[in-house]
Amino acid sequence: MSSVTVVTDSEFESAVLEAEQPVLVYFWASWCGPCKLMSPLMEWAADTYSDRLKVVKMEVDPNPSTVKQYQVEGVPALRLLQGTEVLESSEGVIGKQKLGSLLENHLPKQG
Repeated sequence: MSSVTVVTDSEFESAVLEAEQPVLVYFWASWCGPCKLMSPLMEWAADTYSDRLKVVKMEVDPNPSTVKQYQVEGVPALRLLQGTEVLESSEGVIGKQKLGSLLENHLPKQG
């Protein structure tokens, strides 16, 4: 079972903005080749940081209002949110090491 939750425009506020921990939002599209490279990384992040981070994914085409609100210009795109604050923003494919350090900079230290 996937640890990454799929969200839509209508669920965004309750699933992301009202979450108690930081949320990594992964914007993707079915027609996006590079997104296929990022999907396993999102699973890795969700599993690795499950105690400190929630990971959600949102398909861009059916969810235009959130895409517009967070100024997603291209996919794959990441937004790390804590409440309504954007802590980190990234567009394009990034590797596991970069994703890990991006998250570590903002997440509470473990244990």
